[in-house]
Amino acid sequence: MALFNLLPRLLVVLFALVSVIFAARTPNELVADQPRLIKYHNGSLLSGKINIKLIWYGKFKPSQKAIITDFITSISSSPSSPQPSVATWWKTTQKYYHLVKKHAPSLSYNLKEQKVDSYCSLGKSLTQDNIVDLASRSNDRNTITIILTAADVTVADFCFNRCGTHGYTKKNAKYNSAYIWVGNSETQCPGHCAWPFHKPIYGPQGPPLVAPNNDVGLDGMVINLASLLAETVTNPYGNGFYEGSAGAPLEAASTCTGIFAKGAYSGYPGNLLVDSKSKASYNAYGANGREYLLPALFDPSTSACSTLS
Repeated sequence: MALFNLLPRLLVVLFALVSVIFAARTPNELVADQPRLIKYHNGSLLSGKINIKLIWYGKFKPSQKAIITDFITSISSSPSSPQPSVATWWKTTQKYYHLVKKHAPSLSYNLKEQKVDSYCSLGKSLTQDNIVDLASRSNDRNTITIILTAADVTVADFCFNRCGTHGYTKKNAKYNSAYIWVGNSETQCPGHCAWPFHKPIYGPQGPPLVAPNNDVGLDGMVINLASLLAETVTNPYGNGFYEGSAGAPLEAASTCTGIFAKGAYSGYPGNLLVDSKSKASYNAYGANGREYLLPALFDPSTSACSTLS
């Protein structure tokens, strides 16, 4: 596991055309208004085999890393997996492709690489430019770089109006490279970014649910990462599928904020499955016997939020 060398990497930022951030996943205490039609803006979508590169920024326990890596592996799990599954949840994103091409290629994922920056080479208080710098360290095509910041790392605007973002860096005239950032909110703002596993800071004060992987911060990160992955593949460069303005779009997941299952309403995530032993709430089965809570996604074929339960 390699640590990053700061000085050479700073040169990347000076010469790279830096991203515009399309989506900032906001706190999800409240259920979104009735969703409207998400429109296609004629841009490129990610397709085919997508490599995933993880950057662990700060210190994460092995058990925490496994929660994330098992989730990513679950996206492409076999149809024989227990239902409802993460892979079934992900199929909603394929419907966007069929609106663009009748015979759209299937999306598959390969967890290609993991980098560890446990000593925080850019410090523990990051700006958006720092996030872009970290993302710029990947030069591979058809790759989504996912930056995961630890609980003691602060990022500009984290907790105040976003729980994560997605965007892109422009590598050259031929292609761009998509990235995602998600922070661990366990000690900074679990009431914002790890709801419904923590009481919300504002809004209806229902009791928090038991996290399926017994880690409020990481289970919250899965919710945010799942949302941003769906939005990255359907709107990777700001001209794909979204509603509203390009600078503050409603996308595949943010259109359905706060909805996790049927019967959801303000402050209530919906009628979720409950594990008989741990009493944890979830709506999808994943790899290695995992249980996950995943957000509803906007289904373009029905113009409504789609849930697994």
